[in-house]
Amino acid sequence: MGLEKEKMETSVIMDEDEFNRSIEPILGGKPHVYSEVQGRDPKDINAHLKVGFEDIIAEPISTHSFDRVWISSHAVFELVKFIFYRILTTFLAIPMAFIAGIVFGILSCIHIWVVMPVIQGCMMTLPSIHVIWTSLMDMFIGPFFFSIGRCLSSINVKTVQN
Repeated sequence: MGLEKEKMETSVIMDEDEFNRSIEPILGGKPHVYSEVQGRDPKDINAHLKVGFEDIIAEPISTHSFDRVWISSHAVFELVKFIFYRILTTFLAIPMAFIAGIVFGILSCIHIWVVMPVIQGCMMTLPSIHVIWTSLMDMFIGPFFFSIGRCLSSINVKTVQN
């Protein structure tokens, strides 16, 4: 366990045989997802219906550039997809997570230092406010409405029909 002084180089090395016979992505290390179906036409009845990719592209059988172009374009696509994923992750996901963390931190700080002390203060003063409110009702509001009730109880309303 010490300081390594050698620098490691990263490179993609493709064997010539692997380059010609494989169209799998270079970056993907996943196992085969699909298995080949064996024997769908064992008697070769539908041989005249089989159309290959070469028939659509119309490249002669003698040229074998098709394999290299297809595999290279697929490899470049996988590499570009990987690089753009990293770029988008760096420029979008990481700052968004940072901003969300700051927002939730500020909300937690406000909750701890402002909201909870106000609620605790209200809960502590609630019994005193209840006593004061009850005494105000008994001293002012109760006698006031009691006297208004006595004054208005002496009024009689009679309806007369003509």
